[in-house]
Amino acid sequence: MLVLNGKPLSYDRAFTHENIQYPSSWLRLTSLEEKQAIGITEVADEPWFDQKFYWGPSNPKELNDKTETIDGTEVKSTGLKTSWSSIQNDIASATLATSDWRVIKAKETSTDIPTDWVTYRAAVRTVCNTRQSEIAACTTVEQLKELFFGSAEVFKTKEQQKTDADGKGVVDEEGKAVMETVIVTEEKPLLDDDGNAVVDKDGNAVTYTANVMIANPGLATAWPTPPA
Repeated sequence: MLVLNGKPLSYDRAFTHENIQYPSSWLRLTSLEEKQAIGITEVADEPWFDQKFYWGPSNPKELNDKTETIDGTEVKSTGLKTSWSSIQNDIASATLATSDWRVIKAKETSTDIPTDWVTYRAAVRTVCNTRQSEIAACTTVEQLKELFFGSAEVFKTKEQQKTDADGKGVVDEEGKAVMETVIVTEEKPLLDDDGNAVVDKDGNAVTYTANVMIANPGLATAWPTPPA
């Protein structure tokens, strides 16, 4: 990050210094020495952090509601769990609102709501409750963030006994097996650009070792899909 007189500068944006107007292209077209000549310094960028879950780098927000006394006054702060649980209510409400007219029509015309829509609306409420239970079960901010913004797929892992250089199982001082978490792999056939299996000169299929991917178990339950 480039800084001049304590203020950050942005590339491709004009700036003024000592009554001189520098064009938007100046920072890209000049050397570091030329920048330093007018007082510009280069400093490391501040670490990025997700402001929805953190106050700053390595400074997570409160997970649970908190009550504390400040100068004799009781102050209550809302935790992330409560906030994200409330968001699920808002999502469910907005989702149901798109089909409320079906309920109103059925009531006003003394007809039945289509069965698939009854099932769908009930599923929305059920999923909302489920997601709120999943939020309540989180014990760390990282878990809560993963619940809503984690990758769809993650590496499949397993626990196994750690081995030494000779392939023997490692045990601790009490003779108990020392366990470690490893990524599960599998052999897959190598395919060419046309999707055909590659074989060697002897006609044997060529394979490669790939990590096994699975659906992320840490994700929140998906909202139901509305009827067609």
